[in-house]
Amino acid sequence: MTYTKLTRDAIAQRVAQDIPEGAYVNLGIGLPTKIASYLPADKDIFLHSENGLLAFGPPPPKGEEDPELINAGKEFVTMLKGGSFFHHGDSFAMMRGGHLDICVLGAFQVASNGDLANWHTGEPDAIPAVGGAMDLAIGAKKVFVVTEHVTRQGDAKIVEQLSYPVTGMGCVDRIYSDLCVIDVTDAGLKVIEMVPGLSFAELQGLTGAQLTDATQA
Repeated sequence: MTYTKLTRDAIAQRVAQDIPEGAYVNLGIGLPTKIASYLPADKDIFLHSENGLLAFGPPPPKGEEDPELINAGKEFVTMLKGGSFFHHGDSFAMMRGGHLDICVLGAFQVASNGDLANWHTGEPDAIPAVGGAMDLAIGAKKVFVVTEHVTRQGDAKIVEQLSYPVTGMGCVDRIYSDLCVIDVTDAGLKVIEMVPGLSFAELQGLTGAQLTDATQA
């Protein structure tokens, strides 16, 4: 069978569909920040950034960037009506205090029990910089992960056990990859969507953990 992987923008667009009205959401650095461009304008969704922003919007048109309005990934953003900015310490208090409904993070690996590794591969020459990832992973009510299903070398990123340093234990609720959507449950990893043309057997072959096909449920 033939299938086409989702682009990074298509993954972001898919996640945006699952963010409900009234949610307070943190978008992690990298791919997650793309989600801001796909949230419907008629929904009240409050985006949070750990550098001290709440209720910001998508990137501004080219030429209209404000150098004082950036997210934690140093990308330009816009502020929505009623939006605010505040001290870094207050922002982390929001994260650690359980005030965020959802955070969306990238990943190097996700384990079958929901453990997350997204800040370091363990390479000895890499600069460790966990940022706010640990705080978000344990502080948000739900954690969504966005990722390519395999590495550039073809290694599985969804595995039985992490081999990279842990960001958060048992924290991931849902995985959005370029091939599928997976719910992390007490009964294991349940595939609820796959890209057209991809068989469950093919998906399982690209995954380093046991999956259950729930697409027919």
